[in-house]
Amino acid sequence: MADEVVKVHGVTIAGYTNLAGMVAADASALYARNVLDFLKLVIDKEGKLVIDTNDDIVSACLMCRDGQVLRAA
Repeated sequence: MADEVVKVHGVTIAGYTNLAGMVAADASALYARNVLDFLKLVIDKEGKLVIDTNDDIVSACLMCRDGQVLRAA
């Protein structure tokens, strides 16, 4: 429910006065969801780390492998 309502020339605008404060919570939830989804790609059902280099997302995140630098920061 909006916390402020403005009526001008017969037009009603309903909105939040602290929209920026609400975005931070949504951004944090989205980030947390992205981290969880990534962890699902690299941790198997037994809880062990599994690096599947055939997965496009996992391989794009690798910075090094077997002692070799893949991407310089």
